[in-house]
Amino acid sequence: MGVQQQLGAFLFQVSIVFVMFLIVSASEEHKKVRGRHSSRKDHSTKMSPRLQFEITLHGLLLWASMAFLLPVGILVIRLSNREGNRRRLRIIFYVHAVLQKLAVLLATAGAVMSIKNFNNSFNNSHQRLGVALYGIMWLQVLVGIFRPQRGSKRRSVWFFAHWIMGTAVSLLGVLNVFIGLQAYQEKTSKSITTWKILFSVQICLIVIFYLLQEKWVYIKNQGVV
Repeated sequence: MGVQQQLGAFLFQVSIVFVMFLIVSASEEHKKVRGRHSSRKDHSTKMSPRLQFEITLHGLLLWASMAFLLPVGILVIRLSNREGNRRRLRIIFYVHAVLQKLAVLLATAGAVMSIKNFNNSFNNSHQRLGVALYGIMWLQVLVGIFRPQRGSKRRSVWFFAHWIMGTAVSLLGVLNVFIGLQAYQEKTSKSITTWKILFSVQICLIVIFYLLQEKWVYIKNQGVV
């Protein structure tokens, strides 16, 4: 494995540990907030079925965008690292591009829903982080469109910026889904245990596949003398 691949794998694992730390911290913060709000339940208003549906749809759109399509797009483009066939490389690139465009469209739809239907006071971490993610995501789109040609001196800088922003959006998007689930529970008083378990399993599978991509050739070569 090359030095760049080792560095990338190390940074990714460090990022995963950091995000898990943030998730635990955010969960503890929301427990405290929920405890403070519990004493004021008698002042709360009942949420309409339509608003519950809109909140659920918003969450599904952002999960599909930032916590599924973006990470899968990263896994797909990593398949090109050891691919020498030009036709397959082109297919991998187009699949990656389609996944990222779908992710941007779904995130934009979720953002429009939020602006149109929700109370956006931006007094909580979920809304603030969401705004930052929308900004980084659209900046990533512009970076992807105006990429330099291979062999250009600016290509290395472009590649690093494209990689770091894509990784940041995916990791912070996963974090914001967990925070959003906690906010959903506070607003609707519905259990989110099943969703948290399913989402955690999905993230673990993505991480395992990511790490297998680094070691797959090495694993296959173990049986070769």
